[in-house]
Amino acid sequence: MDVSESLTHKNGRQRKPVVSSLVMTNRESQLEVEDDEEVLLPSADRSEGQVKSIKGELGNVALLLFLYVLQGIPLGLAGSIPLILQSKNVSYKDQAYFSFVFWPFSLKLFWAPLVDSLYLQRFGRRKSWLVPTQYLLGLFMLYLSFTVDSMLQADRLDVITLTAVFFMLAFLAATQDIAVDGWALTMLSRENVGYASTYFLFFWGIVFMISTTLVAILKKENSRAQHMKKKKSREETQGVMETYKLLFHIIKLPTVFTFCALLLTAKIGFSAADAVTGLKLVEAGVPKEQLALLAVPMVPLQILLPVVISKYTAGPRPLDIFCKAFPFRLLIGLEYALLVWWTPSVRLDEGFPAYYYAVVLLSYAVHQVRGVVFVAVHHGPKVALYSMYVACMAFHAKVSDPLIGGTYMTLLNTVTNLGGNWPSTLALWLVDPLTFKECQGAPGQTCSSREEAGLCVREGGVCITTLDGYYVESLVCVLIGLCWWIFFAKRMKRLQEERPSAWHCRVAK
Repeated sequence: MDVSESLTHKNGRQRKPVVSSLVMTNRESQLEVEDDEEVLLPSADRSEGQVKSIKGELGNVALLLFLYVLQGIPLGLAGSIPLILQSKNVSYKDQAYFSFVFWPFSLKLFWAPLVDSLYLQRFGRRKSWLVPTQYLLGLFMLYLSFTVDSMLQADRLDVITLTAVFFMLAFLAATQDIAVDGWALTMLSRENVGYASTYFLFFWGIVFMISTTLVAILKKENSRAQHMKKKKSREETQGVMETYKLLFHIIKLPTVFTFCALLLTAKIGFSAADAVTGLKLVEAGVPKEQLALLAVPMVPLQILLPVVISKYTAGPRPLDIFCKAFPFRLLIGLEYALLVWWTPSVRLDEGFPAYYYAVVLLSYAVHQVRGVVFVAVHHGPKVALYSMYVACMAFHAKVSDPLIGGTYMTLLNTVTNLGGNWPSTLALWLVDPLTFKECQGAPGQTCSSREEAGLCVREGGVCITTLDGYYVESLVCVLIGLCWWIFFAKRMKRLQEERPSAWHCRVAK
C-alpha cells in the first residue's frame, strides 16, 4: 500500500481513506466504518509517532508486566507439585488427576462475563475484581505456607485433596487474569496493545498484599484527559445476560469459530513432550531439586525473549511467527524423547555428570526460544527468536473487541489454554495403559497393575519395562502435529487477512 494514499492520524496509525461522499449522521456509525477499513501496516511503514507513543505508555506496560508476573506465581507453585508427586512414585493416573489444577484457565470463560459486567463504578471496572482477588491470593498463599508441607509429607498422599486445594489457587489466579486482560485493552492505546503480551509461598503472599494495596490506592482507570487524545474508546458497559449473549454471538462468528477449532487442536503434537518429559526424567533418577534449579538460569531468557520478539509479534501478522515455530517445537518433542532414553545410560553412582545437566538446560532453553528461523522482512532475511505463546497472545489482543474486552480476551485465552490442557491430561492418563511390563524372576506373575507389580516384587521378581508408553505417545503426537501443520497452518495464517469487522460484535444501537 502506498503511504501517499493513506490518511495519517495523530496517533501515528495509517488508514485507508473513507469515501468522502458518505456523510454519516451518526458519529458512532462513522467510527465503526473507519475501524472496519483499518489496515495495520508492517512495522517499517509505521510513522514515527507510533514509535514514540509506546514510550509514553511505559508506565502502563510496566504495571501490566508486574501484574502478569504475579499471576504466574500461583501457576509456578502448582507446577512444582507434579515433580514432588513423581518422586513419591505416584501413578501417572494420579498425575492426570492433579493436572486438572491447571484447568481453571481453560474454564474461566464461564465466569468471565460476571467479571466483565459486575463492578463498583467508583472503584473501577477492573480493580473491583483485581484487588479482592489478589488479596485472597495473598491470604491463600500465606495459609499454604504453613500447611503444604504436612500435606506433601503424609504417609499416603491424598492426591484428590491436594488437587482441590491447588485448584482453588489456580481459580483465583484465573479470575485475576480476566481482570488484567480486560484492563490491558483499555490501559494501552490500540496500536500498542500487542505489547501487553510481551512483558516461596510466604514471601510472595506478602508481595501480593503490598502490590495490590498500591494498585488500589495509586492507579486510576480510564482517565478522561488521557482518552480525549485518542480515538474514542469503544469499551461499553454490558449487563451479565447481555455479555453472555454477546459471548455466544462471538463464538458463532465464522472467524472466531475457525480460530477456536485450530487452537483446540494445535497443541496435540506437543502434549507428550510438555506433560510427561519432566516426570520421566525424575522417574529415571534425576533429582527433582536439580531440575527445579535449572529453571533459575531460564529466568533472564524468559524476561528478555518477549522484549526481543515484540517487534515481530506487535506487527500485523503475529500468527506467521506461530506457524513458523511449529515444526521446530515438534522436533524438540523428539529431542526430549531422546533425552529421556539417554538419561539412564549416563547415570553414575554419585549422580549425573555436569555435562548432562548442561544438555538438559540447553534443551529447555531451545524449548523456550521455540526455534530460530529466517523471516523474510522487507525483501531480506532476518534471524528472529520468538515464542509461539507470545505470538498467539499478541494476535488475541489485536482482534479482541473492547466492547466486551475482558470477556473477548478471556474467550481466546481460555480456548488457547484448553487446547494445551486437554491433550496434556490425556497424555498423562494414557502413559500407563500404553506401557507394557513383564515380571522377571517370579514365574506366573505379571506387572499389568500396581497391585500385581507389588505381588511380583514380594515373590522375588522384578518388573521390567518392555515398552514405555511415553515413547509411543511421543511418536504419535509428533505425527499428529506434523499433519496439523501441513493441513491447517496456512488456514490459521489466512485468518490474519480477515477484516476487523469479521472479529467484532455487532450490537443494535
